[in-house]
Amino acid sequence: MTEATHPIVWLHHANQHLGLVPTLGGSVAAWQVDDPRGTPERIDLWRRWDGQTPDLYKLASFAMVPWSNRISGGGFSHGGQFHAMQPNRAGEPYPIHGDGWLQPWAISQPASDTLEMALRSERFDGNPYDYDCVQTFRLVDGGLDQSLRVRHLGTRPMPYGLGLHPWFPRTPATRITAPVEAVWLSGSDPIPTQHTTQFPDSWNLSEGIPANGSLIDNAYTGWGGTARIEWPERGLQLTARMPDFERDGGASEHYCLIYRPPQGPAFCFEPITQPIDAFHQPGQPGLRTLAQGESLELKVQWRYESMPG
Repeated sequence: MTEATHPIVWLHHANQHLGLVPTLGGSVAAWQVDDPRGTPERIDLWRRWDGQTPDLYKLASFAMVPWSNRISGGGFSHGGQFHAMQPNRAGEPYPIHGDGWLQPWAISQPASDTLEMALRSERFDGNPYDYDCVQTFRLVDGGLDQSLRVRHLGTRPMPYGLGLHPWFPRTPATRITAPVEAVWLSGSDPIPTQHTTQFPDSWNLSEGIPANGSLIDNAYTGWGGTARIEWPERGLQLTARMPDFERDGGASEHYCLIYRPPQGPAFCFEPITQPIDAFHQPGQPGLRTLAQGESLELKVQWRYESMPG
């Protein structure tokens, strides 16, 4: 299962190069920009896929739908009914990241600067969800406008959450900064155990944290909806802005997640609409119950530029 099996569809626009792999979970193979110094090299803003492994954790990015991160307890209850859920990744004791990333998507190009991928999912692998979803990628001057929109098609209302899972290359001096209020802590199991405003050392995103360090695999609450990743060695920075995500025109609190593995060439900053295991948290924070025909949309505006000074 290589690039020959899962071909990359490329979009070239505004000095950028976006490669999508619709048949491999509707994922992203690469997002690159031309070197402003005029060299023939492209600069990877997301970690580039090697074109070989079918493991989506090695892709540049993928969408999380109809929920993000993990669900404990063997499933969840909603509307007086328990919905059993099975683990969906080798080595993971919990179902993780939804089921959209496990299915092939259909791709189209509605405009010269835009690619779309669409999915129709009906109770995939025994899951209770019946929905369709569209990912939109539009290359604009200085960046990428990305959206993920899900529409519930089942007859019974269901709780939904969305997320994006990009991997960023990290240099020794890479840092990430984002305004946040609190973090969910956990033990050796990544399921949250404590919500706190007391951040462990090098965890406070509001002050900026290094992209290298001890393990973080935790969701933050009270995210202000903006973030900045700095690569001083490259003289480059990338900013993210998540406008109030929409559900029938309403707005809600933002959440984000950091995955900082102790080793490896990349880390994750994930815009999400719900914290880890929200299905079992008091009040099911961030989850949105959708009736048939209702939709939920997550939008992120990514912009790159040279670092000041």
